[in-house]
Amino acid sequence: MTQPRSRVDLYAAIRGDARSGMSNRALQRKHGVGFRTVTAALESAWPKERKQPPKRGSWLDAYRVVIDDWLRSDLDAPRKQRHTAKRIFDRLLDEHDGAGVVSYWMVREYVATRAVRFASRSDGNLPTRSSRKSTSRAARPRLTSATSPSACAASS
Repeated sequence: MTQPRSRVDLYAAIRGDARSGMSNRALQRKHGVGFRTVTAALESAWPKERKQPPKRGSWLDAYRVVIDDWLRSDLDAPRKQRHTAKRIFDRLLDEHDGAGVVSYWMVREYVATRAVRFASRSDGNLPTRSSRKSTSRAARPRLTSATSPSACAASS
């Protein structure tokens, strides 16, 4: 027999075979499931919702308060003296014995989300991902026919 497409179809197939008189062990063999699945299918036509696994904490949780304090103090600091993710990571290693516990990428991701949040609550002066000017085509001034080099040469 081909496998049913969904769990509801599987439960319906198990219930139908059970009504025809098959034993639990025969149902397990035929449908390729365990005894708990057969028991659950016979108890209810609808499968139970899957349990969500509990959220596990991050190793960074112990340092979040410290990092937030540093970022809050940076709101009043001059722009060049603010903490970067690298500087925060280095301070965690030096001052709070974070070696082997936190990685640079964990700190970087956390600082990126928190810096934006603190900037939105303050005057907005915290730098975002890059403080360089954009050199993309959209940011460059467009040449029109009046300002193109060929138009300037033709007019002279």
